Amino acid sequence: MSSSFISSSWFKIGLPIFFLTIVSFTMSGIIKATGANLGVAVNLPYVLFISAIAISHAFKQSRSAMIATAMLVAYYFIQARLQSPLTSGTTLLELSLLSFLLPVACLMIYVFSDSRVTSVSFAVYSGLIAMFVIWCYLILTHFYEGGFEDISDTFLFSVDQLSRLPFVLLMYQLALIGSTAMLVIHNNRNVDAIVYSSILMTSAAFTFFHVPYISSTLFSIGGIFLLFYIASSSYQLAFNDGLTGIPGRHALEMDLKQLSRRYSIAMLDIDHFKSFNDTYGHDTGDDVLKLVASRMTRVKGNAKVYRYGGEEFTVLYNRKYAKQTHEYLELLREDIANYEMKLRDTDNRPNDDKVGSKQRKGKKNKSDVVKVTISIGVADSTCAKKPVDVIKAADDALYKAKKKGRNRVEIAKPTH
Repeated sequence: MSSSFISSSWFKIGLPIFFLTIVSFTMSGIIKATGANLGVAVNLPYVLFISAIAISHAFKQSRSAMIATAMLVAYYFIQARLQSPLTSGTTLLELSLLSFLLPVACLMIYVFSDSRVTSVSFAVYSGLIAMFVIWCYLILTHFYEGGFEDISDTFLFSVDQLSRLPFVLLMYQLALIGSTAMLVIHNNRNVDAIVYSSILMTSAAFTFFHVPYISSTLFSIGGIFLLFYIASSSYQLAFNDGLTGIPGRHALEMDLKQLSRRYSIAMLDIDHFKSFNDTYGHDTGDDVLKLVASRMTRVKGNAKVYRYGGEEFTVLYNRKYAKQTHEYLELLREDIANYEMKLRDTDNRPNDDKVGSKQRKGKKNKSDVVKVTISIGVADSTCAKKPVDVIKAADDALYKAKKKGRNRVEIAKPTH
């Protein structure tokens, strides 16, 4: 299974659903296994969520820690207060409050930015969770005092064929699952996948709450997904370039250790980048780097792309010789050369977005559009035995492409 498929939005959406499907078909076996190992099964979610908080702190992913905290508090209340039948006392009301507030707590993380668990934002979030608990206490107190007389026939109305959970909450959870899934498709960020999988797993637990041990099972799976995405985000921070978002030099060095005997390496450089930076500024230069990186991700031929450093990028083709990659690299060069980049006028840009939009409609200045070109040198495993020497051969070919006028692809000659 390719890493690109694993990192795709459809994989992030489908994997939790796949696990839910497995649980639904093997629930009888899960019930028996949980009953035989009750202590481990019940306490596993606590271990997973506390671990997630600790790891999130180490990698400055406080938003993941926020979700873990919310799920930890919710699971604690399930174990402490909701172990009686749904028809007894206030169990159904408490479950309804929990199923309403936990998704809200998950979505609240979008208000904050990532930092350490010791940050002010995490303290504020914890305060909001405490306010939720107090609010639930006040509602339950009012209910005990005779309030909400018709709540069972209105808010707590359920369709037993679907779920014991109130019907309005069932629709609410389905809407949130669909909305968060759309966020994953649109953005394909780990933070969106964390919110989606957490809401999906906990909503399923609340929907089928009458099934024995369903909360410990699905909250444990939710904790595993949370740890998985924390690790994935940490990997991206370590191996991906912060500016362009594509893998960096560290990732390239790791992939070079897993090559077959036949491979090609292309070194790519943005033409006249220094003078471009001097003319338009470093912010625009950063935009050019992002542009080139984004176009590189579309290169064909099953290639892997990396930012090597500065304005230099690398394209890696495993199991292909240089001549086989020439067509793909030419298409990449032409794509970037023909792409018109609109410059942002940060000096004269108005603070009001509506005013800026009107100005852009009424003013079309050709000088606001520039084009950039790239030069490419490519070498393969016939040029040298070691990948580091193949990179050097590709660099030499890149230098020749520059000397011959730039905006071209040059292939290094094999030595054996």
